Amino acid sequence: MLTTMVRQRKESVKAYEEGGRIDLATSEQEEIDIITEYLPRQFNDEETKKAVEETIAEIGAEGLKDMGKTMGALKSKYAGRLDFSKANAFVKAALGA
Repeated sequence: MLTTMVRQRKESVKAYEEGGRIDLATSEQEEIDIITEYLPRQFNDEETKKAVEETIAEIGAEGLKDMGKTMGALKSKYAGRLDFSKANAFVKAALGA
């Protein structure tokens, strides 16, 4: 839920900045900073890549046909700690896309 709140506020910041409302963008960014304190620490790219490689090895994924299975395993194991758009790119690269 907190991740969703952060995502929504990031979208608002972008919209406010495009609309020239820097005061509102600043307010939204302050809220993001507060909410982020309550979230688990996010994995960096290196940690994400390692988590992807370990998960692929654990489930025995062999190709793109196992992409959904791999992403599902990552989501159940690392919910709230991974940026799944980055993880998706690493999974595609590892499985041969």
